[in-house]
Amino acid sequence: MKVVILCGGKGLRMHQLTEEIPKPLVRVGGKPMLWHIMKAYKHFGFDEFVLLLGYKGEQIKEYFLTEKWKSGSFYLDTATGKPQLLDPGEEWKITFLDTGEDAMTGGRLKQAQGLLQDAPFMMTYGDGLSDIDLRRLLEFHKARGKVATVTGVEKKSQYGTLTVTGDLATGFHEKEQSIGIINGGFFVLEPEIFRYLPEDNACVFEQGPMQRLVEERELAVYLHRGFWKASDTVSDIMEVNRLSAQGQDKWRVW
Repeated sequence: MKVVILCGGKGLRMHQLTEEIPKPLVRVGGKPMLWHIMKAYKHFGFDEFVLLLGYKGEQIKEYFLTEKWKSGSFYLDTATGKPQLLDPGEEWKITFLDTGEDAMTGGRLKQAQGLLQDAPFMMTYGDGLSDIDLRRLLEFHKARGKVATVTGVEKKSQYGTLTVTGDLATGFHEKEQSIGIINGGFFVLEPEIFRYLPEDNACVFEQGPMQRLVEERELAVYLHRGFWKASDTVSDIMEVNRLSAQGQDKWRVW
């Protein structure tokens, strides 16, 4: 099963950090946030990724192409010029898809339709850390038989609030200050999701498409009560780095 990670945003709420690098490469405990997210998926058996790139996406490509050589040990036979890593490290299968600097979340996902239209897939954002059991999330999705499943997290937040009845979303209000179940950002999606996405780079997945899923009762909600943290601001990054330094990085399920 493929895992789509939205990596194209400009990270305007932490511009002090993202002026030079893309948000998914901001470091937490010495590693990019994106590495932590992918490491969690790999722990649960998901190692095939589609990264939807935008702002400074070339740096994400460069990281995966060069990091092993920069930080790892390798053997070099100067006679042949062929290097060999002594520890190959993480083994991931990654598709890097350039979706444009200004595309929105739904527009980026729509551009990946050709890669994803034949089987269910997972999707998340490049800035959310959690100890969610991704296998249980998938099992929950299969059991509910809906087009989409979103992870719900109970929190006071500026994020979109879900109204949940049973296991179904019956309402969704984007970015309202409230206490409730919010969009935690770990999705499982059926290929039918592309019927909800117009050919429009300005499409915001969390607005029209999710509202329509709710209206058609096709959005299941998997409630997660463990650790969850979205890293949207500099203070968020400082907090998760503090947790990491104190050995309280609960998102490390591996």
